[in-house]
Amino acid sequence: MRLNARFTGLRSTLVVSAVVLALMGTAGCGKRTQRPSARMPKPVRVPKTGETQKGIASWYGHPYHGRRAANGEVYDMNRLTAAHREWPFELMVRVKNLANGKEVDVRITDRGPFVDGRIIDLSRSAAQKIEMIGPGIVDVKLTVLGFASGDYAVQLGAFQERDKAEAYRARMEKELGEAILAPPRAGSALHAVWYRRTTNAEEATRLVSELRRKGVRAILVRQQKQEGDE
Repeated sequence: MRLNARFTGLRSTLVVSAVVLALMGTAGCGKRTQRPSARMPKPVRVPKTGETQKGIASWYGHPYHGRRAANGEVYDMNRLTAAHREWPFELMVRVKNLANGKEVDVRITDRGPFVDGRIIDLSRSAAQKIEMIGPGIVDVKLTVLGFASGDYAVQLGAFQERDKAEAYRARMEKELGEAILAPPRAGSALHAVWYRRTTNAEEATRLVSELRRKGVRAILVRQQKQEGDE
């Protein structure tokens, strides 16, 4: 009887521990507010204009609508954007649905998809344009159009508190030779630290890759909206 009681007590302890661990895991998932890509600073590859890819496209909307995308801007599923695993942010890509021939031009703003065999994750609006909401996934052909026009900056970091941003700017200026505190972006309360501003997105993207190889979590940000990208 004593042995059975001890075994029963041990089993109860294990069950309670498993439940606690499961709840901790659930709580962790609930707190995630970004797609996994936002925490993966990798060098990016700059493709040539006209380069193509074929594969499977998917799309994403809720719960990511309103959350921050990997390029730092807020993801809006009603705009014509997309996530790609390795192509640089601000690259314009034409997506053709091979089942019906419909096409849509999107701007790369995020990282993904994170399912093997898929090559691009479209915003809901872009998915509607090529009639893939129902099927969910379709075979597509991607064609690189070039970078979206606008003024760019290589961003080193962004902070809620200005004093932290200024401290990081000073540190980066010592390490890299230059860094500035950026003017606030419309609709954002973040204080960003930039390394350099330019109108040449391709050059800036290569610079981002160089900085990431040095361990700096740099990203390319655009300061001017693409015409018609609303």
